[in-house]
Amino acid sequence: MATTKGGRETDSGIEVKPVYEAGDAPGALEAPGDYPFTRGPYRDMYRGKPWTIRQYAGFASAEETNERFRYLLERGQTGLSVAFDLPTQLGYDSDDERAAGEVGRTGVSIDSIADMELLFDSIPLDQVSTSMTINAPAALLLLLYELVAEDQGVAPGQLRGTVQNDILKEYIARGNYIFPPRPSMRLTTDLFAYCAERIPRWNTISISGYHIREAGSTAVQELAFTLSNGIAYAQAAVDAGLSPDEFGERLSFFFNAHNHFFQEVAKFRAARRLWAEIMRDRFGATNPKAQALRFHAQTGGSTLTAQQPENNVVRVAVQALSAVCGGAQSIHTNSFDEALALPTEHAARIALRTQQLLAAEAGGTDTADPLGGSYFIESLTDELEQLARELIARVDEVGGAVAAVEQGFVQGEIEEAAYRYAQEVESGERVIVGVNRYEEAEAEEIELHRIDPEAERRQHERTARVRAERDAATAEAGLARVLDAARGTENLLPPMRDALRARCTIGEICNVLRDEFGMYDAQRAP
Repeated sequence: MATTKGGRETDSGIEVKPVYEAGDAPGALEAPGDYPFTRGPYRDMYRGKPWTIRQYAGFASAEETNERFRYLLERGQTGLSVAFDLPTQLGYDSDDERAAGEVGRTGVSIDSIADMELLFDSIPLDQVSTSMTINAPAALLLLLYELVAEDQGVAPGQLRGTVQNDILKEYIARGNYIFPPRPSMRLTTDLFAYCAERIPRWNTISISGYHIREAGSTAVQELAFTLSNGIAYAQAAVDAGLSPDEFGERLSFFFNAHNHFFQEVAKFRAARRLWAEIMRDRFGATNPKAQALRFHAQTGGSTLTAQQPENNVVRVAVQALSAVCGGAQSIHTNSFDEALALPTEHAARIALRTQQLLAAEAGGTDTADPLGGSYFIESLTDELEQLARELIARVDEVGGAVAAVEQGFVQGEIEEAAYRYAQEVESGERVIVGVNRYEEAEAEEIELHRIDPEAERRQHERTARVRAERDAATAEAGLARVLDAARGTENLLPPMRDALRARCTIGEICNVLRDEFGMYDAQRAP
């Protein structure tokens, strides 16, 4: 909340009045589970099934990450969420010279099926749902997951989970892309088609506003640009011959739960209303499951402060409560120490317990849309919807999300918003407790998680063994088939699955695709 001479505004420039009355929120409310799903995608919401507690984890090696997964599952986590290191996200093997110093630093390092087998060792994949935050090489990680499940005796039709697979926001906000936008979109829609045929319960994309918000966008921009990306993916799927009533069921979204509690609740409600209209009116979807937006929420990483880090416990709890009141289907709560390092077990346990407290003690699962009907919430929902609708129209005017990315329109809008926010913090107009108000003279000392420096060497050794022990001719033939598919129009996933089964590495397959598709250079983009 920023305080201006004229009053108070949210980060989206929405003026907040001193009091709201009935005239600020006209119109009757539909029931939860009814179009346009403002109040939630399901009629009984959390009374029927609480949100999935899906804590994001991954660091160093597959073995160490497996230990953290099992630690969290034993303490009540209800779904897995995998963080991959930067080399994996960019399609480089751990022994590539460009990966030096980054192996296992921001997530787990996965080079081949040997790593994936260790990552999910003793975790029955027919009994958990797994989310994987991976984009440019998303198809490869999903295929590895399928192969590991196959070795466990789990059929593809039993697998549940999500791959992020949202490449457009990488060009907008994160920069973890490999190929240019159009071949990247081909990989995305090939994954849609593959899962429709082989892994029908899998959510084929998590269209992410989270990273857009982390890059400095406003709530309105997060909402509008995320849904514009969703429109682009849906249109690409339709163009590829897929049915919106079918693929629409497997689309999911990923939003940021940021600091302004009331605005965030309204944002989630507005997102459902807008997407229902988009799927019905733009794409002709008649299936309610294809119209109803479902989303995962993560508390705002960019809101965490290195100063007075224990304040982050409170920030995270409030942000998570906004996701609960806004009707999230799964939630990750950040650990209080993440502004300084990867989470310790102690910090990860507090983050996990935060969700359990909201569910078990705070009444979070008692009723659907608990703030529905509030004059303030209904007014904010309407205003966020309208402002986002206007911004989506601007994206449409420049040719849609892909063209808007290629032209730098979206990136420029976010950069301006991030600059305004930074100026407000610098001037003190926007208060950050412990940073520009209520500071402490001495910094707190807290325990930090340390990555084993030997983890990178062990990863190199395992990948070298994979290459030495595999059948070289079979691996070479697998890579050749991937290249043939890339040069044609067939679905890329079946030949990539065969190459991975032949123990080709992620880096080797991505290098084949780099040679054919090229690499995206943001500096040379228009």
